[in-house]
Amino acid sequence: PPVQPSDHPCPRSHPRPCVKCKQGSAALVIRLGDAFCRGCFREYFVHKFRAMLGKNRVIFPGEKVLLALSGGPASSAMLRQVQEGLSRETAKRLRFVPGLIYVDEGAVRGQSPAQREQSLARMETLLQATGFPYHLAHLEQALELPASILQPGPGGSGEPGPSYKEAVEGFIQEQRQEGDQDSGTSSPSLNTQMGDSSASRLPAAARTQELLRLFEAVETPTAREELLQMLRTHLILQTARTKGYAKVMTGESCTRVAIKLLTNLALGRGAFLAVDTGFVDNRHGDVMVVRPMREYMAKEIAFYNHFFEVPTVIAPPLPTKRREKPSIHRLIERFLLGLQEDFPSTISTVYRTGEKLSPAPAKASSESERCLLCLCALDIAGGDRVSAWARGMLCRHRGHRTGTAEGPCPRRAESRAAFIPLLCYSCRLTFKELVRLSGHSRAALLRDGVPIPMAPLLQGPLATLPPYVRAEAQRR
Repeated sequence: PPVQPSDHPCPRSHPRPCVKCKQGSAALVIRLGDAFCRGCFREYFVHKFRAMLGKNRVIFPGEKVLLALSGGPASSAMLRQVQEGLSRETAKRLRFVPGLIYVDEGAVRGQSPAQREQSLARMETLLQATGFPYHLAHLEQALELPASILQPGPGGSGEPGPSYKEAVEGFIQEQRQEGDQDSGTSSPSLNTQMGDSSASRLPAAARTQELLRLFEAVETPTAREELLQMLRTHLILQTARTKGYAKVMTGESCTRVAIKLLTNLALGRGAFLAVDTGFVDNRHGDVMVVRPMREYMAKEIAFYNHFFEVPTVIAPPLPTKRREKPSIHRLIERFLLGLQEDFPSTISTVYRTGEKLSPAPAKASSESERCLLCLCALDIAGGDRVSAWARGMLCRHRGHRTGTAEGPCPRRAESRAAFIPLLCYSCRLTFKELVRLSGHSRAALLRDGVPIPMAPLLQGPLATLPPYVRAEAQRR
Protein backbone atom coordinates (compact mmCIF):
# COMPACT_ATOMS: atom_id res chain seq x y z
CA PRO A 1 0.00 0.00 0.00
CA PRO A 2 1.17 3.55 -0.62
CA VAL A 3 2.85 5.25 2.32
CA GLN A 4 0.67 7.94 3.85
CA PRO A 5 2.26 11.18 5.13
CA SER A 6 1.10 10.40 8.68
CA ASP A 7 2.91 7.05 8.76
CA HIS A 8 6.24 8.67 9.69
CA PRO A 9 6.62 11.33 12.36
CA CYS A 10 7.83 14.67 11.13
CA PRO A 11 11.16 15.91 12.46
CA ARG A 12 10.73 18.42 15.27
CA SER A 13 11.71 21.92 14.30
CA HIS A 14 11.51 23.21 17.89
CA PRO A 15 12.43 21.65 21.27
CA ARG A 16 9.80 19.75 23.23
CA PRO A 17 8.23 21.55 26.20
CA CYS A 18 8.65 20.24 29.73
CA VAL A 19 5.75 17.93 30.65
CA LYS A 20 5.58 19.37 34.18
CA CYS A 21 5.95 23.15 34.01
CA LYS A 22 4.87 23.45 30.33
CA GLN A 23 7.14 26.49 30.03
CA GLY A 24 10.79 25.49 29.85
CA SER A 25 12.33 23.50 27.03
CA ALA A 26 12.97 19.83 27.73
CA ALA A 27 16.61 19.08 28.54
CA LEU A 28 16.19 15.31 28.63
CA VAL A 29 13.68 12.55 27.94
CA ILE A 30 13.64 9.85 30.63
CA ARG A 31 10.97 7.65 29.11
CA LEU A 32 8.68 7.98 26.14
CA GLY A 33 6.62 11.08 26.84
CA ASP A 34 8.54 12.08 30.00
CA ALA A 35 10.48 15.17 28.90
CA PHE A 36 11.78 17.42 31.68
CA CYS A 37 13.59 20.71 31.89
CA ARG A 38 16.52 20.86 34.30
CA GLY A 39 14.63 22.43 37.17
CA CYS A 40 11.68 20.06 37.02
CA PHE A 41 13.96 17.05 36.62
CA ARG A 42 15.80 18.02 39.79
CA GLU A 43 12.51 18.37 41.69
CA TYR A 44 11.35 15.01 40.32
CA PHE A 45 14.61 13.31 41.34
CA VAL A 46 14.63 14.75 44.86
CA HIS A 47 10.94 14.03 45.42
CA LYS A 48 11.35 10.38 44.43
CA PHE A 49 14.08 9.89 47.04
CA ARG A 50 12.13 11.62 49.80
CA ALA A 51 8.94 9.78 48.86
CA MET A 52 10.70 6.42 49.02
CA LEU A 53 11.90 7.11 52.57
CA GLY A 54 8.59 8.62 53.64
CA LYS A 55 6.50 5.80 52.24
CA ASN A 56 8.40 3.03 54.02
CA ARG A 57 9.15 4.83 57.31
CA VAL A 58 11.88 2.52 58.52
CA ILE A 59 14.49 5.22 59.26
CA PHE A 60 13.59 6.98 62.49
CA PRO A 61 14.53 10.56 63.45
CA GLY A 62 17.83 10.77 65.28
CA GLU A 63 18.91 7.32 64.10
CA LYS A 64 22.47 6.71 62.94
CA VAL A 65 22.54 5.58 59.30
CA LEU A 66 25.64 4.32 57.49
CA LEU A 67 25.79 5.13 53.77
CA ALA A 68 27.75 2.45 51.88
CA LEU A 69 29.55 4.21 49.04
CA SER A 70 31.37 2.59 46.15
CA GLY A 71 32.15 5.85 44.35
CA GLY A 72 29.89 4.82 41.47
CA PRO A 73 27.03 6.87 39.98
CA ALA A 74 24.18 5.46 42.11
CA SER A 75 25.82 5.69 45.53
CA SER A 76 27.23 9.14 44.71
CA ALA A 77 23.74 10.37 43.74
CA MET A 78 22.39 8.87 46.98
CA LEU A 79 24.98 10.81 48.98
CA ARG A 80 23.98 14.04 47.22
CA GLN A 81 20.31 13.43 48.11
CA VAL A 82 21.20 12.96 51.77
CA GLN A 83 23.34 16.10 51.73
CA GLU A 84 20.52 18.18 50.29
CA GLY A 85 17.94 16.61 52.58
CA LEU A 86 19.97 17.60 55.65
CA SER A 87 20.70 21.16 54.52
CA ARG A 88 19.11 24.07 56.37
CA GLU A 89 17.43 25.35 53.22
CA THR A 90 15.31 22.21 52.84
CA ALA A 91 11.65 22.63 53.82
CA LYS A 92 11.22 19.16 55.34
CA ARG A 93 14.65 18.11 56.45
CA LEU A 94 15.81 14.56 56.91
CA ARG A 95 16.30 13.85 60.60
CA PHE A 96 18.72 10.93 60.74
CA VAL A 97 22.45 11.15 61.52
CA PRO A 98 24.51 9.97 58.51
CA GLY A 99 27.90 8.31 58.37
CA LEU A 100 29.85 7.14 55.32
CA ILE A 101 31.87 4.03 54.57
CA TYR A 102 34.03 3.21 51.57
CA VAL A 103 35.57 -0.25 51.09
CA ASP A 104 38.79 -0.32 49.08
CA GLU A 105 38.71 -3.37 46.79
CA GLY A 106 41.68 -2.43 44.63
CA ALA A 107 43.74 -5.46 45.65
CA VAL A 108 41.36 -7.94 43.99
CA ARG A 109 40.46 -5.59 41.13
CA GLY A 110 43.98 -5.65 39.72
CA GLN A 111 45.10 -2.21 40.88
CA SER A 112 48.72 -1.55 41.76
CA PRO A 113 49.57 -0.02 45.17
CA ALA A 114 50.07 3.36 43.50
CA GLN A 115 46.67 3.15 41.81
CA ARG A 116 45.04 2.16 45.09
CA GLU A 117 46.63 5.12 46.86
CA GLN A 118 45.37 7.44 44.15
CA SER A 119 41.80 6.09 44.30
CA LEU A 120 41.80 6.28 48.10
CA ALA A 121 43.02 9.87 48.05
CA ARG A 122 40.30 10.90 45.60
CA MET A 123 37.63 9.12 47.59
CA GLU A 124 38.79 10.54 50.91
CA THR A 125 38.69 14.05 49.45
CA LEU A 126 35.06 13.51 48.44
CA LEU A 127 34.15 12.09 51.85
CA GLN A 128 35.82 14.93 53.74
CA ALA A 129 33.96 17.51 51.65
CA THR A 130 30.61 16.23 52.95
CA GLY A 131 31.38 17.05 56.59
CA PHE A 132 29.90 13.71 57.67
CA PRO A 133 31.74 11.10 59.76
CA TYR A 134 33.38 8.63 57.42
CA HIS A 135 35.12 5.27 57.66
CA LEU A 136 37.67 3.92 55.19
CA ALA A 137 38.05 0.14 55.09
CA HIS A 138 40.17 -2.25 53.06
CA LEU A 139 38.94 -5.60 51.83
CA GLU A 140 41.95 -7.20 53.53
CA GLN A 141 40.32 -6.35 56.87
CA ALA A 142 37.63 -8.94 56.12
CA LEU A 143 40.22 -11.63 56.88
CA GLU A 144 40.29 -10.38 60.49
CA LEU A 145 36.51 -10.31 61.03
CA PRO A 146 35.18 -12.14 64.10
CA ALA A 147 33.02 -15.23 63.67
CA SER A 148 30.15 -13.34 65.33
CA ILE A 149 29.60 -11.47 62.05
CA LEU A 150 27.87 -14.64 60.79
CA GLN A 151 25.44 -14.63 63.71
CA PRO A 152 22.20 -12.61 63.51
CA GLY A 153 21.96 -9.73 65.93
CA PRO A 154 19.45 -9.49 68.78
CA GLY A 155 16.98 -7.33 66.85
CA GLY A 156 15.76 -10.11 64.58
CA SER A 157 13.77 -12.16 67.09
CA GLY A 158 13.23 -9.80 70.01
CA GLU A 159 10.24 -7.63 70.89
CA PRO A 160 9.18 -5.08 68.26
CA GLY A 161 10.74 -1.66 68.66
CA PRO A 162 8.90 1.64 68.89
CA SER A 163 6.64 2.72 66.07
CA TYR A 164 7.57 5.52 63.70
CA LYS A 165 5.09 7.86 65.38
CA GLU A 166 6.55 7.17 68.82
CA ALA A 167 10.07 7.71 67.47
CA VAL A 168 9.08 11.09 65.98
CA GLU A 169 7.46 12.23 69.23
CA GLY A 170 10.50 11.16 71.23
CA PHE A 171 12.81 12.95 68.81
CA ILE A 172 10.80 16.19 69.03
CA GLN A 173 10.88 16.10 72.83
CA GLU A 174 14.61 15.48 72.80
CA GLN A 175 15.16 18.36 70.38
CA ARG A 176 13.18 20.70 72.60
CA GLN A 177 15.23 19.69 75.60
CA GLU A 178 18.46 20.31 73.71
CA GLY A 179 17.30 23.67 72.40
CA ASP A 180 16.51 22.54 68.86
CA GLN A 181 20.14 21.82 68.08
CA ASP A 182 20.79 20.39 64.63
CA SER A 183 21.42 16.63 64.67
CA GLY A 184 22.23 16.42 60.96
CA THR A 185 25.90 17.37 61.12
CA SER A 186 27.41 17.14 64.58
CA SER A 187 30.80 18.27 65.82
CA PRO A 188 32.15 14.76 66.56
CA SER A 189 32.27 14.18 62.80
CA LEU A 190 35.69 15.80 62.56
CA ASN A 191 37.11 13.56 65.26
CA THR A 192 35.74 10.49 63.52
CA GLN A 193 37.24 11.64 60.24
CA MET A 194 40.66 12.17 61.76
CA GLY A 195 40.50 8.83 63.55
CA ASP A 196 39.58 6.88 60.44
CA SER A 197 41.84 8.75 58.04
CA SER A 198 44.72 6.49 59.10
CA ALA A 199 42.91 3.70 57.24
CA SER A 200 43.81 5.46 53.99
CA ARG A 201 47.21 3.79 54.23
CA LEU A 202 47.38 0.43 52.49
CA PRO A 203 47.45 -2.79 54.55
CA ALA A 204 50.58 -4.88 54.94
CA ALA A 205 51.75 -6.70 51.81
CA ALA A 206 51.39 -10.06 53.57
CA ARG A 207 47.68 -9.40 54.16
CA THR A 208 47.20 -8.40 50.53
CA GLN A 209 48.90 -11.58 49.32
CA GLU A 210 46.70 -13.66 51.63
CA LEU A 211 43.60 -12.03 50.15
CA LEU A 212 44.86 -12.60 46.60
CA ARG A 213 45.52 -16.28 47.35
CA LEU A 214 41.97 -16.58 48.65
CA PHE A 215 40.54 -15.24 45.38
CA GLU A 216 43.04 -17.17 43.27
CA ALA A 217 41.85 -20.45 44.76
CA VAL A 218 38.28 -19.77 43.58
CA GLU A 219 37.43 -21.80 40.49
CA THR A 220 35.03 -19.57 38.52
CA PRO A 221 34.47 -15.81 38.02
CA THR A 222 30.89 -16.23 39.24
CA ALA A 223 32.10 -17.57 42.58
CA ARG A 224 34.66 -14.77 42.81
CA GLU A 225 31.90 -12.19 42.36
CA GLU A 226 29.89 -13.86 45.12
CA LEU A 227 32.93 -14.03 47.41
CA LEU A 228 33.66 -10.34 46.88
CA GLN A 229 30.07 -9.41 47.62
CA MET A 230 30.07 -11.54 50.78
CA LEU A 231 33.31 -10.05 52.15
CA ARG A 232 32.16 -6.50 51.34
CA THR A 233 28.78 -7.01 53.03
CA HIS A 234 30.30 -8.53 56.16
CA LEU A 235 32.87 -5.74 56.42
CA ILE A 236 30.19 -3.05 56.16
CA LEU A 237 28.02 -4.91 58.67
CA GLN A 238 30.88 -5.16 61.17
CA THR A 239 31.57 -1.43 60.83
CA ALA A 240 27.90 -0.65 61.42
CA ARG A 241 27.82 -2.81 64.55
CA THR A 242 31.03 -1.50 66.08
CA LYS A 243 30.23 2.16 65.33
CA GLY A 244 26.61 2.00 66.50
CA TYR A 245 24.71 2.37 63.21
CA ALA A 246 21.21 0.88 63.17
CA LYS A 247 20.68 1.16 59.40
CA VAL A 248 22.83 0.81 56.29
CA MET A 249 21.91 2.53 53.01
CA THR A 250 23.11 1.05 49.74
CA GLY A 251 22.92 2.65 46.30
CA GLU A 252 21.42 -0.14 44.20
CA SER A 253 19.46 1.37 41.31
CA CYS A 254 16.43 -0.05 39.52
CA THR A 255 18.73 -1.26 36.75
CA ARG A 256 21.02 -3.00 39.25
CA VAL A 257 18.05 -4.55 41.08
CA ALA A 258 16.65 -5.96 37.82
CA ILE A 259 20.04 -7.47 36.96
CA LYS A 260 20.32 -8.88 40.46
CA LEU A 261 16.86 -10.45 40.21
CA LEU A 262 17.74 -12.51 37.16
CA THR A 263 21.26 -13.22 38.40
CA ASN A 264 20.03 -14.58 41.71
CA LEU A 265 17.47 -16.73 39.92
CA ALA A 266 20.29 -18.24 37.87
CA LEU A 267 22.34 -18.75 41.04
CA GLY A 268 19.55 -20.63 42.82
CA ARG A 269 18.50 -17.82 45.17
CA GLY A 270 14.89 -17.66 44.01
CA ALA A 271 13.61 -18.21 47.56
CA PHE A 272 15.43 -15.09 48.79
CA LEU A 273 14.76 -12.62 45.96
CA ALA A 274 12.54 -10.42 48.12
CA VAL A 275 15.27 -10.17 50.77
CA ASP A 276 18.12 -9.66 48.30
CA THR A 277 16.38 -6.98 46.21
CA GLY A 278 13.61 -5.44 48.36
CA PHE A 279 13.68 -2.03 49.99
CA VAL A 280 14.32 -3.57 53.41
CA ASP A 281 16.76 -6.37 54.22
CA ASN A 282 16.45 -7.32 57.89
CA ARG A 283 18.24 -10.67 57.88
CA HIS A 284 21.03 -9.41 60.17
CA GLY A 285 18.66 -8.55 63.01
CA ASP A 286 20.35 -5.60 64.69
CA VAL A 287 21.36 -3.81 61.46
CA MET A 288 18.80 -3.17 58.71
CA VAL A 289 19.87 -2.66 55.10
CA VAL A 290 17.72 -0.27 53.03
CA ARG A 291 17.87 0.49 49.30
CA PRO A 292 16.42 3.98 48.70
CA MET A 293 17.74 4.23 45.11
CA ARG A 294 15.98 1.13 43.82
CA GLU A 295 13.37 3.04 41.78
CA TYR A 296 15.89 5.11 39.83
CA MET A 297 16.91 3.94 36.39
CA ALA A 298 20.62 4.10 35.57
CA LYS A 299 19.76 6.63 32.85
CA GLU A 300 18.10 8.97 35.37
CA ILE A 301 21.09 8.76 37.69
CA ALA A 302 23.53 9.43 34.84
CA PHE A 303 21.60 12.54 33.77
CA TYR A 304 21.35 13.83 37.35
CA ASN A 305 25.08 13.37 37.99
CA HIS A 306 25.91 15.07 34.69
CA PHE A 307 23.58 18.05 35.08
CA PHE A 308 24.41 18.76 38.73
CA GLU A 309 28.10 17.79 38.68
CA VAL A 310 28.02 14.93 41.16
CA PRO A 311 31.60 13.58 41.46
CA THR A 312 32.20 9.85 41.09
CA VAL A 313 35.15 7.46 41.43
CA ILE A 314 34.78 4.44 39.16
CA ALA A 315 36.47 1.18 40.22
CA PRO A 316 37.74 -1.30 37.61
CA PRO A 317 35.96 -4.66 37.23
CA LEU A 318 37.28 -7.90 38.65
CA PRO A 319 40.10 -9.26 36.46
CA THR A 320 39.57 -12.59 34.74
CA LYS A 321 41.96 -15.42 34.08
CA ARG A 322 43.21 -16.40 30.66
CA ARG A 323 40.62 -18.03 28.39
CA GLU A 324 37.98 -17.68 31.08
CA LYS A 325 34.29 -17.15 30.36
CA PRO A 326 32.51 -14.15 31.94
CA SER A 327 30.62 -14.56 35.19
CA ILE A 328 26.87 -15.08 35.31
CA HIS A 329 26.62 -11.55 36.71
CA ARG A 330 28.31 -10.03 33.65
CA LEU A 331 26.40 -12.20 31.16
CA ILE A 332 23.00 -11.25 32.57
CA GLU A 333 24.01 -7.59 32.75
CA ARG A 334 24.96 -7.61 29.06
CA PHE A 335 21.77 -9.48 28.18
CA LEU A 336 19.43 -7.08 29.99
CA LEU A 337 21.19 -3.91 28.87
CA GLY A 338 21.19 -5.19 25.29
CA LEU A 339 17.44 -5.80 25.46
CA GLN A 340 16.94 -2.39 27.05
CA GLU A 341 18.42 -0.69 24.00
CA ASP A 342 15.80 -2.20 21.68
CA PHE A 343 12.93 -2.51 24.20
CA PRO A 344 13.10 0.43 26.64
CA SER A 345 10.65 -1.10 29.12
CA THR A 346 12.74 -4.24 29.75
CA ILE A 347 14.39 -3.13 33.00
CA SER A 348 11.19 -1.69 34.48
CA THR A 349 9.23 -4.84 33.58
CA VAL A 350 11.73 -7.09 35.34
CA TYR A 351 11.79 -4.74 38.32
CA ARG A 352 7.99 -4.58 38.64
CA THR A 353 7.79 -8.36 38.40
CA GLY A 354 10.17 -8.61 41.33
CA GLU A 355 8.01 -6.18 43.29
CA LYS A 356 5.25 -8.79 43.39
CA LEU A 357 7.39 -11.23 45.37
CA SER A 358 6.52 -11.79 49.00
CA PRO A 359 8.76 -9.76 51.31
CA ALA A 360 8.44 -12.30 54.12
CA PRO A 361 10.63 -15.39 53.52
CA ALA A 362 10.62 -18.47 55.71
CA LYS A 363 11.38 -17.71 59.35
CA ALA A 364 14.37 -19.27 61.08
CA SER A 365 13.75 -20.15 64.72
CA SER A 366 17.45 -20.74 65.49
CA GLU A 367 20.85 -19.94 64.00
CA SER A 368 21.20 -23.59 62.95
CA GLU A 369 18.35 -22.96 60.51
CA ARG A 370 20.16 -20.02 58.88
CA CYS A 371 22.66 -20.23 56.06
CA LEU A 372 26.23 -19.91 57.29
CA LEU A 373 27.23 -17.44 54.55
CA CYS A 374 24.15 -15.35 53.64
CA LEU A 375 22.14 -15.71 56.92
CA CYS A 376 18.91 -16.47 55.05
CA ALA A 377 16.54 -19.12 56.39
CA LEU A 378 17.38 -22.66 55.32
CA ASP A 379 14.86 -24.96 53.67
CA ILE A 380 15.69 -28.01 55.79
CA ALA A 381 13.01 -30.29 54.36
CA GLY A 382 14.76 -33.31 52.94
CA GLY A 383 18.06 -32.16 54.39
CA ASP A 384 19.36 -35.68 55.03
CA ARG A 385 18.77 -36.71 51.43
CA VAL A 386 20.48 -33.57 50.16
CA SER A 387 23.47 -34.10 52.45
CA ALA A 388 23.86 -37.71 51.31
CA TRP A 389 23.66 -36.59 47.69
CA ALA A 390 26.26 -33.87 48.34
CA ARG A 391 28.67 -36.31 49.99
CA GLY A 392 28.42 -38.65 47.04
CA MET A 393 28.87 -35.85 44.53
CA LEU A 394 31.90 -34.42 46.33
CA CYS A 395 33.52 -37.82 46.75
CA ARG A 396 33.06 -38.69 43.07
CA HIS A 397 34.40 -35.27 42.08
CA ARG A 398 37.53 -35.70 44.22
CA GLY A 399 38.03 -39.21 42.90
CA HIS A 400 37.96 -37.94 39.31
CA ARG A 401 40.45 -35.17 40.07
CA THR A 402 42.92 -37.41 41.88
CA GLY A 403 42.46 -40.39 39.61
CA THR A 404 41.58 -42.70 42.51
CA ALA A 405 38.47 -43.70 44.33
CA GLU A 406 40.41 -44.35 47.55
CA GLY A 407 43.06 -42.31 49.35
CA PRO A 408 42.24 -38.76 50.38
CA CYS A 409 38.74 -38.76 48.88
CA PRO A 410 36.72 -39.93 51.93
CA ARG A 411 38.50 -37.61 54.37
CA ARG A 412 38.36 -34.49 52.18
CA ALA A 413 34.85 -35.15 50.93
CA GLU A 414 33.65 -35.66 54.49
CA SER A 415 35.27 -32.41 55.63
CA ARG A 416 33.51 -30.54 52.84
CA ALA A 417 30.25 -32.41 53.26
CA ALA A 418 30.15 -31.35 56.90
CA PHE A 419 29.65 -27.76 55.68
CA ILE A 420 26.83 -28.61 53.27
CA PRO A 421 23.95 -28.77 55.83
CA LEU A 422 24.93 -25.29 57.04
CA LEU A 423 24.35 -23.68 53.63
CA CYS A 424 21.37 -22.75 51.47
CA TYR A 425 21.15 -24.16 47.95
CA SER A 426 22.80 -21.18 46.27
CA CYS A 427 25.64 -20.93 48.78
CA ARG A 428 26.28 -24.66 48.33
CA LEU A 429 26.96 -24.03 44.66
CA THR A 430 29.31 -21.16 45.50
CA PHE A 431 30.93 -23.15 48.31
CA LYS A 432 31.75 -25.94 45.88
CA GLU A 433 33.83 -23.48 43.85
CA LEU A 434 35.41 -21.82 46.90
CA VAL A 435 36.99 -25.02 48.24
CA ARG A 436 38.17 -26.55 44.96
CA LEU A 437 41.94 -26.88 44.67
CA SER A 438 43.86 -28.05 41.68
CA GLY A 439 47.49 -27.40 42.40
CA HIS A 440 49.23 -27.17 39.08
CA SER A 441 47.79 -25.71 35.91
CA ARG A 442 45.78 -22.78 37.15
CA ALA A 443 46.36 -19.51 35.30
CA ALA A 444 47.31 -16.66 37.58
CA LEU A 445 45.48 -13.36 37.87
CA LEU A 446 47.18 -10.48 36.14
CA ARG A 447 48.20 -7.11 37.54
CA ASP A 448 49.48 -4.67 34.92
CA GLY A 449 50.07 -7.64 32.61
CA VAL A 450 52.32 -9.44 35.13
CA PRO A 451 51.15 -12.69 36.80
CA ILE A 452 50.61 -12.37 40.53
CA PRO A 453 53.01 -14.76 42.33
CA MET A 454 51.24 -17.53 44.22
CA ALA A 455 52.53 -18.81 47.52
CA PRO A 456 52.09 -22.53 48.21
CA LEU A 457 48.43 -23.32 48.66
CA LEU A 458 47.21 -24.08 52.14
CA GLN A 459 46.71 -27.68 53.08
CA GLY A 460 43.17 -29.02 52.88
CA PRO A 461 40.27 -27.82 50.73
CA LEU A 462 38.61 -25.81 53.50
CA ALA A 463 41.73 -23.74 54.20
CA THR A 464 40.82 -21.45 51.31
CA LEU A 465 37.75 -20.15 53.15
CA PRO A 466 38.05 -16.88 55.11
CA PRO A 467 39.14 -17.54 58.72
CA TYR A 468 35.95 -16.21 60.29
CA VAL A 469 33.81 -18.55 58.13
CA ARG A 470 35.83 -21.58 59.23
CA ALA A 471 35.62 -20.50 62.88
CA GLU A 472 31.84 -20.06 62.81
CA ALA A 473 31.36 -23.36 60.97
CA GLN A 474 33.41 -25.18 63.61
CA ARG A 475 31.35 -23.54 66.36
CA ARG A 476 28.08 -24.65 64.79
